[in-house]
Amino acid sequence: MGRFVAAQRDQVFLMPPDMRDWLPADHLAWFVVDVVGQLDLGPFERSYRADGHGRPAYDPAVMVALLLYAYCTGVRSSRQIERRCVEDVAFRVLAGGLSPDHVTIARFRARHADAFAGLLVDSLRLCAQAGLVKVGLVALDGTKMSANASPDRNRTLEAIDKQVRDILAEAAALDAAEDAENSGAGPADGQRVPSGLVDPTVRRRQLQAARERLQGARDRLQAQADKRSDAFAARSEALNAARAAKGLPPRTYRPRKRDEAPQPEATTNLTDPDSKMLIGRHGRVQGYNAQLVTTADQIVVAAEVCADANDLEQLEPMVTATRATLAAAGIPEPIGALVADAGYWKAAHVDGSIPGLPELYISPARHGRRGKPRQDGKPSESRTTHLVEAMTARLSTPHGKHCLRVRRTTVEPVFGHTKHLRGMDTFSRRGMTAARQEWQLIAATANLLKLHRAHRPQ
Repeated sequence: MGRFVAAQRDQVFLMPPDMRDWLPADHLAWFVVDVVGQLDLGPFERSYRADGHGRPAYDPAVMVALLLYAYCTGVRSSRQIERRCVEDVAFRVLAGGLSPDHVTIARFRARHADAFAGLLVDSLRLCAQAGLVKVGLVALDGTKMSANASPDRNRTLEAIDKQVRDILAEAAALDAAEDAENSGAGPADGQRVPSGLVDPTVRRRQLQAARERLQGARDRLQAQADKRSDAFAARSEALNAARAAKGLPPRTYRPRKRDEAPQPEATTNLTDPDSKMLIGRHGRVQGYNAQLVTTADQIVVAAEVCADANDLEQLEPMVTATRATLAAAGIPEPIGALVADAGYWKAAHVDGSIPGLPELYISPARHGRRGKPRQDGKPSESRTTHLVEAMTARLSTPHGKHCLRVRRTTVEPVFGHTKHLRGMDTFSRRGMTAARQEWQLIAATANLLKLHRAHRPQ
């Protein structure tokens, strides 16, 4: 037999006695520790008592470093983080030998969600100090992110009404079974009370909570329907008033616009009501539309979340968010130009009617109006034809072609790295606010990874 190097599992100490020797000096874990040392942890520390009462909490510097490194490496499960604090050398270094349990980790993340979202500004400030932030040209794009909710939990208004009726009937049946049992007759075969609902107080509380949850979902759907109906009624009233001023009779029928038409099949998700059923690149997704603005060097300068099915209305809000983030990070440089794909094409974006927008390079949408055909078969010009021609000419210049290439090599790779390499294609928390906070934390860690690579020796 050959000669082998045998494992010595009975050796007293296999690791170096100094924890600083467990990882190489340029390891990401040490970089995260250095970053946390430069952060203002006041937003994390202010929520704790300073009078000495109560059990001491884990140092926020330790918990922030632990969660930042976890998000950088694509580990978001609090149970996985707990396990890695025991099994993974890097996590043990970051935790300083401590072993916070998964409940502590999850509560810290939820308790300080706003502060974690604010780390996007801090990451941008650090990148700017390293000379990595140049906003002469930025790229905008969106991607569909799954929500922490199942599509099977979507319900229509009719289905919710039926479920509420079923809950009321169940409550009545259980009350009848309880009355029968107390009277000595005993419950009927079809009225056996489940073991978890034997206590009347617990039963009523659970049924009431289920009813309130469904009623809230019903109210949201009804509000959406009322908004569409009110918009149609207001537009019809205004148009009929204009006809009356001309001496014309009111119209009894008028076609509804898309945002005014009834939607009897509209649904809401009972698990995450803020999420929507969206069409992604790989099919239908119950989730959110996550938006990013990045520089030419793939530094994220804005991150927002919406539930819109498309990107049409997101350009102006993302420009506003970008300027707010840059200002908060102390970066005075104005945005020179912005490039986006055809999903952001809208006449109002390129006709100069919105003040303050940077120079735009947006691919004209193929589905945009190009004019209706005339009786002789020739196309007639529409109100946007000149805008399409002007943008096409701008994109045909060498600088325009460069801008389109920049978009493909900036924001799209950030999405690919985040969703496929780090495995973050689903939000771990529920609700629009929580999803936005987590998306901004993900964006902050993307910037930290870029900063770490820039600091590592080549």
